[in-house]
Amino acid sequence: MMHELILQWLEWVNGVGYLGIFLLMAMESSICPVPSEVVVIPAAIATTQGHLNFWGVVFFSALGTWAGSALTYWFALIVGRPLIVKYGKYIFIPPGELERAEVFMERYEKGAIFFSRMLPVVRHLISIPAGLIRMNFWAFSLYTFVGSFLWCWVLAWYGQRMGHENPHMLDNPEQFLAAAKSESLEITILSFALAVLYFVMLRVTDPVRGKKKKDAEKNKATQEEEK
Repeated sequence: MMHELILQWLEWVNGVGYLGIFLLMAMESSICPVPSEVVVIPAAIATTQGHLNFWGVVFFSALGTWAGSALTYWFALIVGRPLIVKYGKYIFIPPGELERAEVFMERYEKGAIFFSRMLPVVRHLISIPAGLIRMNFWAFSLYTFVGSFLWCWVLAWYGQRMGHENPHMLDNPEQFLAAAKSESLEITILSFALAVLYFVMLRVTDPVRGKKKKDAEKNKATQEEEK
């Protein structure tokens, strides 16, 4: 089954080119996701055979990701919270998870959008809470495109390297999938580590949190003096 899917995708890349990349990546960033690894890496391998341009693959992959994310953003904003709460469980967003996602988005907004583009599962769904909290669309678009461009560039770089090392990689879909999963796992782990460090830094340097801590210490000291 996967063998046939990859062969069909390669035929689509060769026949439709950048439009196919754009459409598949738009699906990848929506609620009916297609793994970006199975889109960008084979396209990048095709660049080593002269079928496509490396930067064209990166650009149209990122543009497709933005388009799918923008559609999901507007869908969430227009449909509204009640319907998503009611039916969110069918797209893997139960009410409890949605509430946590909204709180997270309200707190971190731009950083959340940027880093989510490099994390599995999260990147498919982050546009929904962004729409629900009515995040500024232009800021959403900028950080979506920049984060997606970086992610697609890394995937394309790996794909191009794989194509140079093994020009016949795509003749064996099982071998390709194993290699793609291995490479993308390393990238995901690094992205996750960077995201954790970023949010820890925000947490530690949060002036509101620091003020609350000082107030608590002051109140505690006052209570001890009264005793």
